[in-house]
Order: sequence, then C-alpha cells, then structure tokens
Amino acid sequence: MAAIKTKAIVLSSLKYSDTSLIVKCFTYEDGVKSYIIKGILKAKKGGIKVAYFQPLTQLTIVANHNNKSTLNTLKEVQVLNPYTSIYRDIVKQSVVLFISEVLSNSIQEEESNTSFYNYLEAGLNWLDSHDKIANFHLLFLLNASRFLGFYPDTTNDSLFGFDLLNGSFSESTLDANVISGNEFYQFKKLLGINFDSIENVSFSKNERQMVLKTIIRYFELHLDGFRKPKSLQILEAVFN
Repeated sequence: MAAIKTKAIVLSSLKYSDTSLIVKCFTYEDGVKSYIIKGILKAKKGGIKVAYFQPLTQLTIVANHNNKSTLNTLKEVQVLNPYTSIYRDIVKQSVVLFISEVLSNSIQEEESNTSFYNYLEAGLNWLDSHDKIANFHLLFLLNASRFLGFYPDTTNDSLFGFDLLNGSFSESTLDANVISGNEFYQFKKLLGINFDSIENVSFSKNERQMVLKTIIRYFELHLDGFRKPKSLQILEAVFN
C-alpha cells in the first residue's frame, strides 16, 4: 500500500470516540475517501490539527489509500489556498456549511474527477475573494449538477416550463415535476452563467428561497438517497 499525495477538499468530519475524527474528503486523485484520525481531539502541540478539517477546507494530504477497507489513514496534512474571509464571515460560513452538506450527500464516486475538483476549488476561491455572494450557493449547486451528470438541457429554452425530472424545457406545464410561471422565470436566470455574472442577477428574498427549494428538489429527483440538508434553515435565517 503506497502512500499517495493529493489535493483534497473536506466534505465532512464526524467525532468518533472521545479523541478521534472520521473525515470525508473529495480528493483530486481518487475521488471520495474517508479517513480515521486517531487521537486528534487530545490536546497536543504540532501534528495534524482539528482546524484543518472545517467544511470545505482545501488541503494537500499524504495518505494511505487501501482498497479493502473504507477507512484510510493520513500521514501528512497541509492547508492549501487558506481562506482569508470564509471563516470570519457568518454568511460565508453558513453558505460553506450548507454546500459541504449538499456535496457530502451528492458525491459518491471513489474515482478521480479532476474537472469537478477544479470547479469546486475555483468556486470556493471565488467565494473567499468576493463580497456580493447572496446568490452564490444557487449558482454553485446548479453548475455542480453538470459534473454530477444532470445539468439542465437548455435546448428549446423558448418553452414556458422546465421538467425537473427530465432536466429539460417542457411544453406541458401541468405535470407535477414541471415548474412554470415565476418559479420557472427565476430558475432560468441562473442557466448558462458563471460566478462573475452572478452580481447582475437579482432575486428578492422570497425568490431566492424559492429558487433554492427548486434546486434542492432537482437534486432529490436526480440523486438516489439525497437528503434535504439540515443546514438549510440556518442558511435561510442568515439571508433573512
């Protein structure tokens, strides 16, 4: 079992026994991997620190990835691209907590997906360096669906409905999974844009919540076992 060096983004960390953590990461080289870090919660100087495993921290790790057991071990950890604002800003913290929960629910593959990794890295660095971020999480999740395999098909975008189950525009607006009217109009604003365009998209507070619910429903329809994020209420409170 050879040690592997890779970039990694922290998806979640869970206390295990009184002194240990189980950390789930999305790695550049091998997709999703979980690590057990024994004794990390005991106060000691040096070594691997708990602070490294806050949601969506970007790391460089040296790890043993064994294919037989689901839990791997870490040998070395360094923070890569340290954030300057995310952990100091309550709104950004809430956004990151929410996104990490959605990603943890969504990414399952234990194989490399470097284009998805690069997208997450670029998006997080954008969030850290910008101030107008009220709509960031909406676009971040919708564009992430491209890498998860269900980004909306934008052909026939002159139609007046969008079928969340088929991921395409629809003539029928009566089906239970088809959005239309204002919900459709607001959702459509996010299609085909990148982070730098997001400042030009305006939503009222209620529209933002509506679009977020639509995106979560879209994820639920396309991902087996996807659970509604617990941190959704925190996010709604922060943007109120």
